[in-house]
Amino acid sequence: MNRFLTIALLLLAASPLSAFDYDTRAWFKGNTHTHSLWSDGNDFPEMIFDWYKQRGYHFVAMSDHNILQEGEKWMSVPDIRKRQRALGRDAMSKCVARFGNEWIVSETREGVETIKLKTLDECRAELEVPGEFLLLPAEEVSNSAQKKPVHINALNVSAVIPAVKDDDAPARDVMQRSLKDIAEHGETSGKPVLAHLNHPNFQWAITAEDLAAVAEGRFFEIYNGHPGINHPGDDKRPGDQEIWDIANTIRIAEMDAPPLLGVATDDSHTYHGGDVSPGRGWIHVGSETLNGDELIEAMQAGKFYASSGVTLERIHFDEKSGTLTIEIAPRDGVEYETHFIGTRSSYDATASETGIGEVFSTRAGTSVSFTMPEDALYLRATINSSANHPNRSFPGQKEQAWVQPVGWAKH
Repeated sequence: MNRFLTIALLLLAASPLSAFDYDTRAWFKGNTHTHSLWSDGNDFPEMIFDWYKQRGYHFVAMSDHNILQEGEKWMSVPDIRKRQRALGRDAMSKCVARFGNEWIVSETREGVETIKLKTLDECRAELEVPGEFLLLPAEEVSNSAQKKPVHINALNVSAVIPAVKDDDAPARDVMQRSLKDIAEHGETSGKPVLAHLNHPNFQWAITAEDLAAVAEGRFFEIYNGHPGINHPGDDKRPGDQEIWDIANTIRIAEMDAPPLLGVATDDSHTYHGGDVSPGRGWIHVGSETLNGDELIEAMQAGKFYASSGVTLERIHFDEKSGTLTIEIAPRDGVEYETHFIGTRSSYDATASETGIGEVFSTRAGTSVSFTMPEDALYLRATINSSANHPNRSFPGQKEQAWVQPVGWAKH
């Protein structure tokens, strides 16, 4: 497809986020990135799903690498135990304690006890509750470019999407090819499918310019809870928030493409000792019902926010006035500071102080609003809490939330 036609179609399909108004009755909380024994996690999928269910999540996507939880997969007990670093009860005994002896299907193969891993359908039958808890089929399509990771989560899929592995191609080329494959799968399946680019700073594999250049990509992880993905950046390279603003400035000002929308996830692998990582990041989606197709369609329309601990009660953007209003769910003893951020059309990409990702205003309190400047390309918000994150993925981490870019459609 002609690249300019592709961008035009994306603009037509993209919601302008011109006016929306959601409160807590519309939000569904979920995590779109986690791993189990089906790939490189160290716990049974049913135990992981149950962890989220017991803590009030509404939906979870098990995004194991290049595989769906379907068909038969057997794993030896010694191999399961190799992945654990816990003292006391291991994954086997924990699973039996939760689901009972009859739940575990095992057999001896070549003298070794082997366990049959539960499929997504088996987990659904045991754990799903209509309107309350949903399991979303997903895959982490683990591509690579020049031997560096270009991982993309595909949500609401019905078949495995093969990874693109090309040692000669640059990251943006592999991204584009993989996103095309994911889009084609959605067209074939007849279901809405969403792809989000994972952890761009992991092994410093993907730059802001890469993210900007691939117009087909509209979602990325603004926060990923894995401690090894370089979320804050370093002295020479931008962190994920800076990447967001750089990429969105390029996309809106130079490409006439819609901005990236930010997802927060756990990327949890470890549940027994060491880096026990579920519960670090999630999204709240404004969907009418708890249904996989509707959740994806709501996200595609930008009706969600990302969080690592801050809960929002209401987001309202008035297109006519350009005013973004945010109401934060208060917690005793916790203070909140909202940064309204964007880039002006007069930014200078060649200067040392470019003006990209300018903090237009900082407002304290739980009910805040700001009217975007006339020359702003877009407006987004980061809400910082005074509360320490209870399970930090990087030093000094506080709880936060991120509101998607608005006001960009006029450009």
